[in-house]
Amino acid sequence: MRFMTSSDKPDHAPEDASAQATGVAARNWATASADPQYRAAVVDLLGALAYGELAAFERLAEDAKLAPTLADKAELAKMASAEFHHFEQLRDRLTEIGEEPTQAMEPFVAALDGFHRQTAPSDWLEGLVKAYVGDSIASDFYREVAVRLDADTRDLVLAVLDDTGHASFAVEKVRAAIDAEPRVGGRLALWARRLMGEALSQSQRVVADRDALSTMLVGGVADGFDLAEVGRMFSRITEAHTKRMAALGLAA
Repeated sequence: MRFMTSSDKPDHAPEDASAQATGVAARNWATASADPQYRAAVVDLLGALAYGELAAFERLAEDAKLAPTLADKAELAKMASAEFHHFEQLRDRLTEIGEEPTQAMEPFVAALDGFHRQTAPSDWLEGLVKAYVGDSIASDFYREVAVRLDADTRDLVLAVLDDTGHASFAVEKVRAAIDAEPRVGGRLALWARRLMGEALSQSQRVVADRDALSTMLVGGVADGFDLAEVGRMFSRITEAHTKRMAALGLAA
């Protein structure tokens, strides 16, 4: 989905559900979706992801206007295209399971649009940091959730969260800017810390506003998280964030 690379992932990443699947994670969609609460939770999850991808496409296309060179503009356009392809996959899956994609996305529009308004980058470098660091926090959260899903849904979610292949581009541009003007690093580090807080709050709001989704995460549907697991999950997300900051040459 974003700029993830293998080095960005936490050392203690969610365990591979396919290797030791139990409960819902061991089932396919046809079996798992017989539970109406589980089905509703998955529709919510796919709707949130679909709108997230559509918003990412729109934002990257807009950020391309800030690119300092034509080559940079083309690179961001390529990233935007990858995000739109992910949106299409999620939209098609919602249609395939008998759901109307627009209706599935609608509950998440206000929260996600609010997040992007509050974290609108003021320049090219802030846009790169947001795409590489900020969006990846949400991706980490959804990747943690995916481990608990049925096999068909899990495979789709992990596919759309996959690396768009441009992590090195963001790292190269940001590090070059810091080398040229070290004071930029302090500003971008503060920006990235703000993104961390806003992204975690946004993820929590998305879940809290949807009963089926929140019930799934805390164990009422599927194989949810207990409180200890929630703590470990956020520790892994924070660890991955720290690694991305280091890759950019920024202090966490």
